[in-house]
Amino acid sequence: MGTRRGAGSYDSPVSSLPVSAVLATWLDAVRAGHVGPDDLADAVRGEDPRHLVVGLPDREVAELVELPGALRGPVSLALPVPGDLTGLGGPPALNHAALESGQAVLAGSVALVPELDARSVVWRAHRAAPAPYVDERESASELRLALATVTQRLVDLDVASWSPEVPDLLMNLRHRPPLPLPPVLDPRRRETLERAALCLDVVDAARADEGGALSTHEVARRREALADLDRAARRAVVGACTGRHDR
Repeated sequence: MGTRRGAGSYDSPVSSLPVSAVLATWLDAVRAGHVGPDDLADAVRGEDPRHLVVGLPDREVAELVELPGALRGPVSLALPVPGDLTGLGGPPALNHAALESGQAVLAGSVALVPELDARSVVWRAHRAAPAPYVDERESASELRLALATVTQRLVDLDVASWSPEVPDLLMNLRHRPPLPLPPVLDPRRRETLERAALCLDVVDAARADEGGALSTHEVARRREALADLDRAARRAVVGACTGRHDR
């Protein structure tokens, strides 16, 4: 992953999808009885040496396999950035930690925020207030529209001349490595997450190179277009990783 996440963030080395989104989808699948806790732990850990959970209400240190039995309440996701606390409802301590990491998984009154500690990933538990609901279908539709309109805006700004990898990303949605998602995940949600991961990669690639002979006005237009795509993609991921409200 690129520079989208906060300074204290943990980014999965094997997926362009935020690791909190991976955890949220597998938690939901375990609760539905489709997979087991060991499957969740393997998918979330990926190639990392170790993941630990600290600060849960009834245990100070836990393993990933213990999470399904330790958490209660509906599962949702937060992917906040400064000025846009998508998926968060407070309190301030959680908002601050999630902004630092760029992500959090919520389950009832508990939120887990990932951070890197030496070679281990630590999921730190925080008290969480109810977060505003992000509708899965609505946010997916908004992302499809944003992808079409922002792509045209980037073409108008001659995106290929300042970031050649962006057109390649946009052309290869169907040829990207599979995301580490539960095999039973609803196909509509899977498609949304694949599209959103692509868009987040496009934003990262475009923001990594602001070179080129651009005027101040063109730079502002480019940043605005990327911010619109980033916002829509984050909301779509949050919507797709929210518990099965539509079932």
